[in-house]
Amino acid sequence: MRTILLTGGAGFVGSNLAIRLKSELAGQARVVALDNLKRRGSELNVPRLLKAGVEYVHGDVRQLADLEAVGEVGVIIDCSAEPSVLAGFSGSPRYVVDTNLNGTTNCLELARRYHADFIFLSTSRVYPTAAINGLNFRETGSRFEWTDDQKLPGASSRGLTEEFTLEGNRSLYGATKFCSELLVREYLEMYGLRGVINRCGVISGPWQMGKADQGVVVLWLASHLYGRPLNYIGFGGTGKQVRDALHVDDLYELVRLQLNDPGLHSGQVYNVGGGPQNSFSLLELTEACARVTGKRVPVGTVPENRPADIRCYLTDNSKIFRAAGWAPKKSGEQLLEETARWIRDNQEALRPILGS
Repeated sequence: MRTILLTGGAGFVGSNLAIRLKSELAGQARVVALDNLKRRGSELNVPRLLKAGVEYVHGDVRQLADLEAVGEVGVIIDCSAEPSVLAGFSGSPRYVVDTNLNGTTNCLELARRYHADFIFLSTSRVYPTAAINGLNFRETGSRFEWTDDQKLPGASSRGLTEEFTLEGNRSLYGATKFCSELLVREYLEMYGLRGVINRCGVISGPWQMGKADQGVVVLWLASHLYGRPLNYIGFGGTGKQVRDALHVDDLYELVRLQLNDPGLHSGQVYNVGGGPQNSFSLLELTEACARVTGKRVPVGTVPENRPADIRCYLTDNSKIFRAAGWAPKKSGEQLLEETARWIRDNQEALRPILGS
C-alpha cells in the first residue's frame, strides 16, 4: 500500500483532493494530509479529513523533519503555498519565500529520498504582469477581452498557452512558484524522478475560505449571502477585469489522470484553468451572485490598481487536452450554485471567517 502525501492538505485544494483520493483508493493507498493550519478556516477541514479516513499530520513544509515524520512516500502532491499575490508588498517576504520556495525544496528532498512521483501545483501567476497587461484588448459593456491580434506568442482570445513569455516581473508569490518550477524540473532530470507541473488559474468551489487577495469567487458569493459590501478595485474601478475559474472537482480529475499515467506526463508543464467558457468579469460575477443568492450588496469603486493587478487572465488548456483529453466539465453556474449551497449549509460556522 503506497503512501500519497498532500502538503497543504487541510487547505482548500489539498483537502478536497485528499478526500476524493481516499474515497476512490480505499484499501489501495495511505493518504496523508500535512498542514500547519496557518490559513484561517483550514482547521474546519481536519474533521472532514479524519471522517474520510485521511491521516492528518500537523506539520510545516518549511521543516524537513515534519515531512520526514510521514515516513516512506510513493507520491507527493505539493498543494502547499502562501497563495496571496500581495504577499511581501507591505512587509517581510520571508514567509512567502520560506513556504513557497524552501518548502518545495524540502518536498523534493523527500521525493528524492524515496524516489516518489511528484505533482506540483504551480500558478498562472508565473507569467509576468507587464507582459499580460500589455496584450491587446477591447472593452465591451461588461468586460475586457483579449483580441487575436497579439505580438507575443502564446496569447490569443482563447487564453495563454505554455509558450507565453516568462521574461519580466510577476510578484514574489509568482516568482517563488516559478523558481520552484525550475527546481522541480532539475530534480526530475538529476535524480530520475517522475513529476509534472500544473500552472493553475483561479480554482474555486466548496470549502474555499475566500479573501480579497485569493479566492475571489467565494469572497463574492459570501459577501452577497452575508450582506457585506464589495469593491471593484483597479483598472478604473469598472469591474471589467476578467478571470476564468476551475471547479476543484475538475482539478481532481486531472490529478487522477496524472497519477494513473505518470510516465506520460512526466517532465511536462501544463496550463490548467476554467478556460474562456468559464470566465467572468467582476461585473458579471456580481450579477451571477445576485441571481444565485437572491440578494444584492453595495459595490464601491477604487480606480487605482494594486501591485501585480492584471486586467485579464484566461487559460488555454489545449496542451493538456491533446495529451490526456482533459477539459473542465463543470460550468461556472454549477460552481456558483454548489459553493452557495455549501455556505448556506454551514452559515454559522463560516460566519467568523467569510462573514466578517
